[in-house]
Amino acid sequence: MLNITERYLIEQCLKGDRASQKLLYERFSGKMLVICSRYVKRREEAEDMLQEGFINVFEKLSQFRSEGSLEGWIRRIMVNKAIEHYRKSSQMFTVVNIENTSDDYLSSEDIISNISSKELLGLIQTLPPAYRTVFNLFAFEGMKHKEIAERLGITEGTSKSNLSDARTILKGKVKIMMRNLEMQEYAR
Repeated sequence: MLNITERYLIEQCLKGDRASQKLLYERFSGKMLVICSRYVKRREEAEDMLQEGFINVFEKLSQFRSEGSLEGWIRRIMVNKAIEHYRKSSQMFTVVNIENTSDDYLSSEDIISNISSKELLGLIQTLPPAYRTVFNLFAFEGMKHKEIAERLGITEGTSKSNLSDARTILKGKVKIMMRNLEMQEYAR
């Protein structure tokens, strides 16, 4: 349910009030930039995606039905923008050799206690576009493989394979990062 402030803000945005549009942008742009950043390598790409997403927000604001949170509605638009970006990307079919990555098991506690969210975001951004997109949609957006496959125009098997490969690559990179941190600590 919307609070009075959000309801008023939406009404003013729909009337074309630039100050209200700026306020809406400022209220949600930080969180939405983080979402966009998960899907691309460079900050500039994330910022472009964010701008395009907010253009959609303002164009479609009259369609918001107040049935969920405004933030959730904006988030869906940003994720859809990321999917659109992925589908247009010519890098979509990048193949990565995962033979050299380690299959050693890393527990969630090890990862969480030894890596910051900024470092994890950086690692996710190094994944090839197909792996990165499937990983984000599955891990952060909670989509099932069937929905991911439909949205991206791939098979369910490809979605599962991309997720598995993304996890393998990330585990290997986290392990290397943790090893480097241990060596730095040992050198002190």
